Amino acid sequence: MLITGASSGIGAATARVGAQHGASLVLMARRVRRLEDLAAELREKGADVACAGGDVTSSADVERAVRLAVDRYGRLDAAFNNAGTTIEPALLHETDDADYDTVLDVNLRGVWLCMKHEITAMLANGVGGAVVNNSSIAGVRATSAGAPYVAAKHAVLGLTKAAAAQYADRGVRVNALATGLTRSEMSEGIFARDPAAEDRMRRRNPQGRVADPEEVARVAVWLCSEQASFVTGATMAVDGGAGAW
Repeated sequence: MLITGASSGIGAATARVGAQHGASLVLMARRVRRLEDLAAELREKGADVACAGGDVTSSADVERAVRLAVDRYGRLDAAFNNAGTTIEPALLHETDDADYDTVLDVNLRGVWLCMKHEITAMLANGVGGAVVNNSSIAGVRATSAGAPYVAAKHAVLGLTKAAAAQYADRGVRVNALATGLTRSEMSEGIFARDPAAEDRMRRRNPQGRVADPEEVARVAVWLCSEQASFVTGATMAVDGGAGAW
Protein backbone atom coordinates (compact mmCIF):
# COMPACT_ATOMS: atom_id res chain seq x y z
CA MET A 1 0.00 0.00 0.00
CA LEU A 2 1.41 3.37 -1.06
CA ILE A 3 0.47 6.29 1.20
CA THR A 4 1.30 9.90 0.35
CA GLY A 5 1.46 12.64 2.94
CA ALA A 6 2.42 9.86 5.34
CA SER A 7 4.64 11.83 7.72
CA SER A 8 1.81 13.04 9.98
CA GLY A 9 -1.94 13.27 10.54
CA ILE A 10 -4.25 11.10 8.49
CA GLY A 11 -1.39 9.69 6.40
CA ALA A 12 0.57 8.47 9.42
CA ALA A 13 -2.59 7.09 11.02
CA THR A 14 -3.38 5.19 7.82
CA ALA A 15 0.09 3.68 7.86
CA ARG A 16 -0.49 2.46 11.43
CA VAL A 17 -3.94 1.03 10.65
CA GLY A 18 -2.69 -0.56 7.43
CA ALA A 19 0.19 -2.18 9.28
CA GLN A 20 -2.23 -3.54 11.90
CA HIS A 21 -4.10 -5.25 9.06
CA GLY A 22 -0.95 -6.77 7.60
CA ALA A 23 -0.34 -4.39 4.70
CA SER A 24 3.14 -3.93 3.29
CA LEU A 25 3.73 -0.20 3.05
CA VAL A 26 5.53 2.41 0.99
CA LEU A 27 5.38 5.78 2.75
CA MET A 28 5.86 8.99 0.76
CA ALA A 29 6.27 12.55 2.02
CA ARG A 30 8.68 15.45 1.85
CA ARG A 31 9.70 15.18 5.51
CA VAL A 32 12.00 12.19 5.26
CA ARG A 33 13.14 12.17 8.90
CA ARG A 34 9.55 11.85 10.06
CA LEU A 35 8.93 9.08 7.56
CA GLU A 36 11.94 7.18 8.84
CA ASP A 37 10.81 7.59 12.46
CA LEU A 38 7.35 6.28 11.59
CA ALA A 39 8.81 3.40 9.61
CA ALA A 40 11.03 2.44 12.54
CA GLU A 41 8.01 2.47 14.85
CA LEU A 42 6.05 0.19 12.52
CA ARG A 43 8.96 -2.18 11.87
CA GLU A 44 9.31 -2.72 15.63
CA LYS A 45 5.76 -4.07 15.49
CA GLY A 46 6.57 -6.42 12.62
CA ALA A 47 5.46 -4.35 9.62
CA ASP A 48 7.27 -4.37 6.26
CA VAL A 49 7.79 -0.68 5.45
CA ALA A 50 9.76 1.27 2.84
CA CYS A 51 10.17 5.04 2.62
CA ALA A 52 10.13 7.19 -0.49
CA GLY A 53 10.91 10.80 0.27
CA GLY A 54 9.49 13.08 -2.38
CA ASP A 55 6.98 15.65 -3.55
CA VAL A 56 3.66 14.62 -5.11
CA THR A 57 3.87 17.57 -7.52
CA SER A 58 6.93 15.94 -9.11
CA SER A 59 6.11 13.24 -11.64
CA ALA A 60 9.59 11.78 -11.21
CA ASP A 61 9.21 11.55 -7.42
CA VAL A 62 5.82 9.86 -7.70
CA GLU A 63 7.07 7.44 -10.36
CA ARG A 64 10.02 6.56 -8.13
CA ALA A 65 7.72 5.80 -5.18
CA VAL A 66 5.50 3.57 -7.31
CA ARG A 67 8.52 1.80 -8.75
CA LEU A 68 9.81 1.19 -5.22
CA ALA A 69 6.54 -0.52 -4.33
CA VAL A 70 6.64 -2.70 -7.44
CA ASP A 71 10.32 -3.58 -7.08
CA ARG A 72 10.03 -4.40 -3.38
CA TYR A 73 6.70 -6.21 -3.30
CA GLY A 74 6.19 -7.39 -6.86
CA ARG A 75 3.17 -5.20 -7.54
CA LEU A 76 1.14 -2.25 -6.25
CA ASP A 77 -2.28 -3.30 -4.95
CA ALA A 78 -3.49 -0.18 -3.13
CA ALA A 79 -2.78 3.52 -2.80
CA PHE A 80 -4.06 6.31 -0.56
CA ASN A 81 -3.46 9.73 -2.12
CA ASN A 82 -3.59 11.82 1.01
CA ALA A 83 -0.99 14.58 0.57
CA GLY A 84 -2.50 18.05 0.61
CA THR A 85 -2.04 21.62 1.69
CA THR A 86 -4.04 24.71 2.47
CA ILE A 87 -3.50 28.46 2.70
CA GLU A 88 -4.70 31.26 4.91
CA PRO A 89 -8.37 31.72 3.91
CA ALA A 90 -9.15 34.89 2.01
CA LEU A 91 -11.85 36.26 -0.23
CA LEU A 92 -11.43 35.13 -3.82
CA HIS A 93 -10.55 38.57 -5.15
CA GLU A 94 -7.94 39.00 -2.40
CA THR A 95 -6.24 35.61 -2.92
CA ASP A 96 -2.72 35.76 -4.29
CA ASP A 97 -2.05 34.03 -7.60
CA ALA A 98 0.85 32.19 -5.95
CA ASP A 99 -1.44 30.80 -3.25
CA TYR A 100 -3.88 29.57 -5.89
CA ASP A 101 -1.04 27.87 -7.76
CA THR A 102 0.26 26.18 -4.60
CA VAL A 103 -3.11 24.78 -3.56
CA LEU A 104 -4.02 23.51 -7.03
CA ASP A 105 -0.55 22.10 -7.60
CA VAL A 106 -0.48 19.97 -4.45
CA ASN A 107 -4.15 19.12 -4.00
CA LEU A 108 -5.07 18.50 -7.64
CA ARG A 109 -1.94 17.98 -9.75
CA GLY A 110 -0.51 15.83 -6.97
CA VAL A 111 -3.53 13.52 -7.02
CA TRP A 112 -3.49 13.45 -10.83
CA LEU A 113 0.17 12.41 -10.96
CA CYS A 114 -0.28 9.79 -8.26
CA MET A 115 -3.27 8.25 -10.00
CA LYS A 116 -1.49 8.27 -13.34
CA HIS A 117 1.50 6.29 -12.08
CA GLU A 118 -0.40 4.10 -9.63
CA ILE A 119 -3.01 3.01 -12.15
CA THR A 120 -0.29 2.28 -14.71
CA ALA A 121 1.31 -0.11 -12.21
CA MET A 122 -2.02 -1.67 -11.25
CA LEU A 123 -2.93 -2.37 -14.86
CA ALA A 124 0.47 -3.99 -15.39
CA ASN A 125 0.08 -6.38 -12.47
CA GLY A 126 -2.87 -8.12 -14.13
CA VAL A 127 -5.10 -8.14 -11.04
CA GLY A 128 -5.99 -4.45 -10.68
CA GLY A 129 -6.02 -2.60 -7.39
CA ALA A 130 -7.65 0.10 -5.31
CA VAL A 131 -7.02 3.85 -5.18
CA VAL A 132 -8.43 6.16 -2.52
CA ASN A 133 -8.16 9.94 -2.90
CA ASN A 134 -8.49 12.21 0.12
CA SER A 135 -10.84 15.04 -0.79
CA SER A 136 -12.82 16.95 1.84
CA ILE A 137 -16.26 18.21 2.69
CA ALA A 138 -14.90 21.18 0.72
CA GLY A 139 -15.20 18.86 -2.27
CA VAL A 140 -18.98 18.78 -1.99
CA ARG A 141 -19.80 22.29 -0.75
CA ALA A 142 -18.27 25.70 -0.16
CA THR A 143 -16.40 26.07 3.12
CA SER A 144 -14.37 28.76 4.83
CA ALA A 145 -11.14 27.17 3.55
CA GLY A 146 -11.04 29.50 0.55
CA ALA A 147 -11.98 29.25 -3.12
CA PRO A 148 -8.79 27.58 -4.44
CA TYR A 149 -9.01 24.81 -1.84
CA VAL A 150 -12.71 24.24 -2.51
CA ALA A 151 -12.06 24.17 -6.26
CA ALA A 152 -9.21 21.70 -5.93
CA LYS A 153 -11.16 19.35 -3.68
CA HIS A 154 -14.18 19.42 -6.01
CA ALA A 155 -11.84 18.54 -8.87
CA VAL A 156 -10.44 15.57 -6.94
CA LEU A 157 -13.94 14.10 -6.86
CA GLY A 158 -14.21 14.63 -10.62
CA LEU A 159 -10.93 12.80 -11.21
CA THR A 160 -12.09 10.01 -8.93
CA LYS A 161 -15.36 9.47 -10.79
CA ALA A 162 -13.74 9.67 -14.22
CA ALA A 163 -11.05 7.14 -13.31
CA ALA A 164 -13.55 4.82 -11.63
CA ALA A 165 -15.63 4.72 -14.80
CA GLN A 166 -12.62 4.22 -17.07
CA TYR A 167 -10.97 1.39 -15.17
CA ALA A 168 -13.78 -0.51 -13.44
CA ASP A 169 -13.78 -3.26 -16.06
CA ARG A 170 -10.01 -3.68 -15.65
CA GLY A 171 -10.12 -4.37 -11.94
CA VAL A 172 -9.07 -0.96 -10.62
CA ARG A 173 -11.40 0.62 -8.07
CA VAL A 174 -11.14 4.38 -7.38
CA ASN A 175 -12.93 6.07 -4.49
CA ALA A 176 -12.66 9.28 -2.48
CA LEU A 177 -13.07 10.44 1.09
CA ALA A 178 -14.96 13.62 1.91
CA THR A 179 -13.33 14.24 5.26
CA GLY A 180 -14.51 16.69 7.86
CA LEU A 181 -12.38 18.55 10.38
CA THR A 182 -9.71 16.16 11.64
CA ARG A 183 -7.10 16.59 14.34
CA SER A 184 -3.80 17.26 12.57
CA GLU A 185 -0.92 19.70 12.36
CA MET A 186 -2.94 21.63 9.79
CA SER A 187 -5.99 21.98 12.04
CA GLU A 188 -3.84 22.75 15.09
CA GLY A 189 -2.23 25.55 13.09
CA ILE A 190 -5.67 26.99 12.34
CA PHE A 191 -6.64 26.82 16.01
CA ALA A 192 -3.37 28.46 17.06
CA ARG A 193 -4.02 31.41 14.75
CA ASP A 194 -7.68 31.65 15.71
CA PRO A 195 -8.39 30.19 19.18
CA ALA A 196 -12.15 30.50 18.67
CA ALA A 197 -12.08 28.47 15.44
CA GLU A 198 -12.30 25.06 17.07
CA ASP A 199 -15.43 25.97 19.01
CA ARG A 200 -17.07 27.40 15.88
CA MET A 201 -16.25 24.27 13.90
CA ARG A 202 -17.48 21.96 16.65
CA ARG A 203 -20.81 23.76 16.70
CA ARG A 204 -21.20 23.21 12.94
CA ASN A 205 -20.81 19.44 13.35
CA PRO A 206 -23.70 17.22 14.51
CA GLN A 207 -21.30 15.13 16.60
CA GLY A 208 -19.86 18.31 18.08
CA ARG A 209 -16.24 17.26 17.86
CA VAL A 210 -13.09 17.00 15.76
CA ALA A 211 -12.24 13.60 14.25
CA ASP A 212 -9.24 11.59 15.34
CA PRO A 213 -7.01 10.77 12.33
CA GLU A 214 -7.46 7.04 12.95
CA GLU A 215 -11.21 7.38 12.35
CA VAL A 216 -10.47 8.53 8.81
CA ALA A 217 -7.65 6.01 8.37
CA ARG A 218 -9.92 3.06 9.11
CA VAL A 219 -12.24 4.06 6.26
CA ALA A 220 -9.32 4.54 3.83
CA VAL A 221 -7.93 1.10 4.66
CA TRP A 222 -11.38 -0.48 4.30
CA LEU A 223 -11.83 1.05 0.84
CA CYS A 224 -8.45 -0.36 -0.17
CA SER A 225 -9.40 -3.83 1.02
CA GLU A 226 -11.39 -6.63 -0.59
CA GLN A 227 -14.14 -5.88 1.91
CA ALA A 228 -15.02 -2.98 -0.44
CA SER A 229 -14.76 -5.04 -3.63
CA PHE A 230 -18.01 -3.69 -5.15
CA VAL A 231 -17.37 -0.05 -4.22
CA THR A 232 -15.96 2.26 -6.89
CA GLY A 233 -16.62 5.82 -7.95
CA ALA A 234 -17.94 6.58 -4.47
CA THR A 235 -17.42 9.62 -2.29
CA MET A 236 -17.40 8.38 1.29
CA ALA A 237 -18.30 11.05 3.84
CA VAL A 238 -16.18 10.84 7.00
CA ASP A 239 -17.37 14.08 8.55
CA GLY A 240 -19.38 13.38 11.69
CA GLY A 241 -22.58 14.25 9.88
CA ALA A 242 -21.48 17.72 8.78
CA GLY A 243 -22.72 17.06 5.25
CA ALA A 244 -26.20 16.38 6.60
CA TRP A 245 -26.61 20.02 7.69
